[in-house]
Amino acid sequence: MNVPVKAISISIAAALAALACSKEAPPPPAVQAPAPPPPALVVKIGHAAPLTGPQAHLGKDNENGAVLAIEDANAEKLKFGGRDVKFELMSEDDQADPKQGTLVAQKFVDAKVNAVVGHLNSGTTIPASKIYNDAGIPEVSPSATNPTYTKQGFKTAFRVMANDEQQGKVLGNYAANQLQAKTVAVIDDKTAYGEGVAAEFKKAALAAGVKVVDEEHTDDKAIDFAAILTKIKGKRPNLVFYGGMDAQGGPMAAQMKKLGLKSKFLMADGGCTVEFHKLAGAAGDGAYCSLPGVPLDKMPGGPAFKDKYAKKFNADIQLYAPYVYDAVMVIVEAAKRANSAEPAKILAELPKTNYQGVTGNISFDENGDIKNGAITLYTAKDGKWEPLETIGGAPAEAAAPAAPEAAAPAAAPAQPAEKK
Repeated sequence: MNVPVKAISISIAAALAALACSKEAPPPPAVQAPAPPPPALVVKIGHAAPLTGPQAHLGKDNENGAVLAIEDANAEKLKFGGRDVKFELMSEDDQADPKQGTLVAQKFVDAKVNAVVGHLNSGTTIPASKIYNDAGIPEVSPSATNPTYTKQGFKTAFRVMANDEQQGKVLGNYAANQLQAKTVAVIDDKTAYGEGVAAEFKKAALAAGVKVVDEEHTDDKAIDFAAILTKIKGKRPNLVFYGGMDAQGGPMAAQMKKLGLKSKFLMADGGCTVEFHKLAGAAGDGAYCSLPGVPLDKMPGGPAFKDKYAKKFNADIQLYAPYVYDAVMVIVEAAKRANSAEPAKILAELPKTNYQGVTGNISFDENGDIKNGAITLYTAKDGKWEPLETIGGAPAEAAAPAAPEAAAPAAAPAQPAEKK
């Protein structure tokens, strides 16, 4: 059978077309996905304070101040070396115990924290400071006031409030001059803080012409002071000075009243708290205390910090929360200047600090102590601490302006009673 040539041509063309269609089209050229961003740089800041035991209310207050600072630091959305930065708080309970304090310090070293804020007490801060120094980790204490802390020659040690040499001198002179005390009895709780501030008070009081008629010792767990106070009553001092914390200071004031001991009662910052009034009751009225720094409502960022604290925690500031906030932010600012989270680089920047904080201007002397540390005296009236006068510190016109919202926290209570 003859097939027309035209038909053959059409068939061949159709077959070729079908063959062409049966072949898969070449894939489009691969588009390279953008490289994922580098992971965030985590900056760990250790915080140590007593979170259990008689001083837990103070330790939690310190921790709260650190929490606010970490939140504000993260709100700045910083980058170091092109990497997003995330600050994290590692908070540990040192129980206000020197041995536990060193265990916590080693735990921070093992966790490779970038810096430490703490400890709350001098008794834990001083032994822990050697561990941080050996590891090259910066430590900024918000509340340890014993002079030994910064006199050990450790380049890692800094402090954002006046020390006990400054505080003890003010207290001794105040007892002699404003309180007109001719004779005093001195009690301490045998801790690094209590013994230290009592020794500085005694030195200044003696230099001012006051006679020390008795010296007694208790501990930071005691609640019964009848034997000590009965002995002191027989000496009839014009004033009793107590170096220690509110957990003992409050009951001591109440027991002085019960025993009919009419001496004036003076404490340093450890007793200058809201908790003192709860423990002393009406017997606390008329007591005196001192606090490093200026009253909260006089701090450049104090009122704002008080509001922010209350909004976040639904509580009043106990004592050192504003100083803890500033201690954290001093570390953050040093890291920003270094553009690095490496402890050695943060440490190199800390001596250059000139930070306008919640509590005032913060800069350090050659030992790591704050320059121009002020001390404020208070008296207890109707269950509250009322400021009497501030001694030392920078003049009012040189006070630091309130820190910006991202760098300065919310507010702390408007009076010292809300401290630690």
